[in-house]
Amino acid sequence: MRLNPKNKLPPILNFVQRRATAFARLKHHILVLPGALLLATSSVISAQPNVLLITVDDMNADSVGAFGCPVPETTPHLDRLAAEGMRFEHAHVIVANCSPSRNVIQTGRYPQVNGVEGFYDVAADFPILPDLLKAAGYRTGIWGKVADSTPESDYAWDEVLKTKGRGSIKNAQEVQRITHEFIAGSQEKRQPFYLIINISDPHHPLFNSERARKNGHDDFPPSRIFTKDEVVIPGFLPDLPEVRQDVTNYYNSVRRADDLIGATLSALETSGESENTIVMFLSDHGMPFPFAKTNLYHHSTRTPWIVRIPNLVQPGTTDREHMISTIDYMPTILELCGLAAPEGLNGRSFAPLLTGGSQDGREFVFKEFHENARGIRNPMRAVESKRFGYIFNPWSDGTRIFRSATLHAPTYKAMQAAARNDSQIAARIQHFNHRTVEEFYDYQEDPDARVNLIDDPRYAGEIERLRTALAQWMTELQDPALSAFENRQDPKALKAFIQQEDASSKARLNSGVPRKRE
Repeated sequence: MRLNPKNKLPPILNFVQRRATAFARLKHHILVLPGALLLATSSVISAQPNVLLITVDDMNADSVGAFGCPVPETTPHLDRLAAEGMRFEHAHVIVANCSPSRNVIQTGRYPQVNGVEGFYDVAADFPILPDLLKAAGYRTGIWGKVADSTPESDYAWDEVLKTKGRGSIKNAQEVQRITHEFIAGSQEKRQPFYLIINISDPHHPLFNSERARKNGHDDFPPSRIFTKDEVVIPGFLPDLPEVRQDVTNYYNSVRRADDLIGATLSALETSGESENTIVMFLSDHGMPFPFAKTNLYHHSTRTPWIVRIPNLVQPGTTDREHMISTIDYMPTILELCGLAAPEGLNGRSFAPLLTGGSQDGREFVFKEFHENARGIRNPMRAVESKRFGYIFNPWSDGTRIFRSATLHAPTYKAMQAAARNDSQIAARIQHFNHRTVEEFYDYQEDPDARVNLIDDPRYAGEIERLRTALAQWMTELQDPALSAFENRQDPKALKAFIQQEDASSKARLNSGVPRKRE
């Protein structure tokens, strides 16, 4: 994988410096490419197609029917979208928590490069995707996750869409209305649009049919409500009564997210713009349970990425060969819109894959994690191939405890209680809390990452192959964790690195840097 990294930004930039600098530089970055992919392959799609990005919170790829969900009828609208476009079997996000993940999408830079390693503002001195599209004449709009989608919370979208009424973020009719109004406004202004619809389901709090029954109502129930005996418990979780209820609530929320996706696509269809609109769908990371969200396992980062482009992407196709990640989103959109990518992007366009082409250098994705909410640092790095995954945990010293948003959910609490009398669950809790410095998994045989093979001599060759790939990536990216990785057998070196990480986080928290909502 070739990287073109920008010089590493300090974790926090001076907040007196504002976006004027970035916008002043845009004229040096905007360049219409006369040989853009769409112009070369289709006379139906215009040189400036609309772009609709739909995201969901905390949804596993395998919760989508088209991606092999074991529970039927979870995502009929997404299944239709997949049938009308292309899905990527090996697509990943870079980091499995909200704000850092979404900033990778809009900046085209890894968290340690764009500066957004956690839930705080960064005054970016580089153009982000909405900047470039606005400069090229696009009208930009966003609904949901506004503060989490760009380095600065107060980024100037042309329009921030707002729904009306109590609980309206779960209301499919409201989402359909605001999508319709934004597209109509763009048509009136004769501008192509870049619209992001960020759906909050299936993030906690999840739809609880039992609670709705006790309360006598729920304002916005999903179109299909699942029962506890219909759902399948993920293999990385124990089948406990409380876990089964939590997973049931999750699948009900997946279905409600799909309802909102259907409403969004319906508004696009009725607008008459569907034939001239690039639609992409993905999840910001895995489901809100231990061993998924805020981790770097297979289920943590694998995302159900779907691309629909009428008259360009062959309907019902699947790419099972290439690995893509959200670092590639920005350069791909720019190419599809006929615009040159600015310097400093860490990814590259996968547009050639959309017409059945091939690309080399797509055998790995690289992933990272820095901190959870409130600045708690648990840095990790990982590399994954189509079969294997390697994870480096420099924080793991046998005593330090991993802190994650999932610790507050019913599933983790149920596992804690069950661990008192169940040695297998106790071992899982122990591993979740403390890890080991290195982990290695055969995801083909063990997609749920139950058996750490790091000391298995049968896998020594693959382990070294992934270690080497990760070291090369860290070197090219000027990763500050590289020294710790190279000295991973030295507890003192790891301790010194973590002390530096903690000190940096503490200094930032004490500096008054604006924090994003968690």
